[in-house]
Amino acid sequence: MTHSNVAYQVMWNRLISVVEEQAQALVRTAFSTSVREAGDLSAGVYDVAGQMLAQAVTGTPGHVNAMADAVAHFIRRIGPENIAEGDVYITNDPWEGTGHLHDITMVTPSFHGGALVGFFACTAHIVDIGGRGFGADAASVYEEGLYIPIMKFADRGVVDETLTRIIRGNVREPDQLIGDIYALATCNEIGHRRLIEMMQEFDLSDLTGIADFILENSRRATIQRIAALPQKSADGEITMDGFDRPITLKVNVSVKGDRIVSDFTGSSGLDKKGINCPLVYAKAYACYALKVAIAPEIPNNAASLAPFEIAAPENSIVNALHPAPVALRHIVGHFVPDAVFNAFDQIVPGIVPAEGAACLCNFQVSLRPRTDAPAPVDARRSEVLTFNSGGSGARPDFDGLNATAFPSGVMTMPVEATEHAGPVIIWRKELRPGSGGAGKQRGGLGQYMEVGAREGHEFDIQAMFDRVDHPAKGRRGGGAGAPTTIAQDDGTPMRGKGKQFVAHGRRVMMAFPGGAGYGAAKDRPAHLVKRDLARGYITPEAAAQDYGLSAADIAAVAQAVRNGEDVT
Repeated sequence: MTHSNVAYQVMWNRLISVVEEQAQALVRTAFSTSVREAGDLSAGVYDVAGQMLAQAVTGTPGHVNAMADAVAHFIRRIGPENIAEGDVYITNDPWEGTGHLHDITMVTPSFHGGALVGFFACTAHIVDIGGRGFGADAASVYEEGLYIPIMKFADRGVVDETLTRIIRGNVREPDQLIGDIYALATCNEIGHRRLIEMMQEFDLSDLTGIADFILENSRRATIQRIAALPQKSADGEITMDGFDRPITLKVNVSVKGDRIVSDFTGSSGLDKKGINCPLVYAKAYACYALKVAIAPEIPNNAASLAPFEIAAPENSIVNALHPAPVALRHIVGHFVPDAVFNAFDQIVPGIVPAEGAACLCNFQVSLRPRTDAPAPVDARRSEVLTFNSGGSGARPDFDGLNATAFPSGVMTMPVEATEHAGPVIIWRKELRPGSGGAGKQRGGLGQYMEVGAREGHEFDIQAMFDRVDHPAKGRRGGGAGAPTTIAQDDGTPMRGKGKQFVAHGRRVMMAFPGGAGYGAAKDRPAHLVKRDLARGYITPEAAAQDYGLSAADIAAVAQAVRNGEDVT
């Protein structure tokens, strides 16, 4: 049956709602707090060739855009002749999945009328995959946990119980992980059911027509945006802390008619520790950066991503090859957009934001009964992973967002959910005044966190922070954001990355970085400075020194706050 463009547009919108329901089903059924509370996942639908047709709004660019390449690997590894109704496929391959072993990707073929019509795929970050645990300490991928090659989790509806026993025997949280795997399989099944309902409603025997409509329109719209840009190139770079030495990303961004090429030649080489980034993950964030800059409203699919080409030398920090350690590949990957923006700002000024916190401010706490004295009988071992954010960079026309993850979009976990996951106590979690860089548009604020354990426990903390020595830089005269700090409550200094022991009764005090400012601080309207002062976003000293607010105005704001008056 031939359908009109209007009908195809309706189907396209329906597909997006299908994959969003798929993602929400995963959120509702997942065991891990990283999925349920932070939304560290992705979901999508693909055609029979493995091309992504639609993605869920819920999810992260690193997962979605990396998963866009993954389904073709599944088809190749499983073999078209071995794909059957009732199958479910699984992997956590860093190079054919989403960049590290701590992501499980599952793919389910979708059959209609006995014929293969497409695939559903989803990815979730899981709390533990064995090995050294989630951290940067490993020297190779072999130390980082259990590797699951692309294989069948279920063959014609029958789950591989040998595989599940192997998984259970190699991880610290077996019930949680197996629960997450079943949640992933179930959300794909829900997507499949909704797809079949749509196909029956529109009398479709396959997805060829709607796939061609989606991909051609997306490709054409993206190329039009690229063709309208200045046809030139520029260089950008950014330096981050690394593990025990600084890491520099260098990129040349070139606009070439119907495509944009980002070449990372000149970037640092591999690190000895697990912060290396496979190309699939670096590509995901480089594409995302350019797409949000020039075509944010064009739906994300295989065709709208294709014009963004990525190149990087093998075994550079953004193109790590097996067996490089890659557990914390997100740290480097989340800096990729800022490097790309630093180049693109020279091609098209006034579009991209200032630098932000970039990578997530995550840490994992491995709790156990205290060993320095007898532990209570109810003391237990537990793994608690919490996702947190610094501030995002100011935008050309808007302030940066406080404690908001950019570019990942991962949500900050509620204290209650974190404490429910194990015997951990979050003593403090609040915005960090003065951490946003000064500017015409102010950078977003970071946050303070203070973490300890319940009575009778000691713990190791896996720190996964950056911006300790290299805070976010401002753009167009904007000020830098505040750096990350971390120490124990007795003043013992701690490193920004790596597993570190925390004795019974001790706490870890963290201050997460702020985003940088955009434009000169002297150009910020006085009423916005007063508002920030009243809300506690900036200090009186900063109001005077950075923004030139008079002592009389500062005193007036303080009096208004005491009186409960609105300050705008």
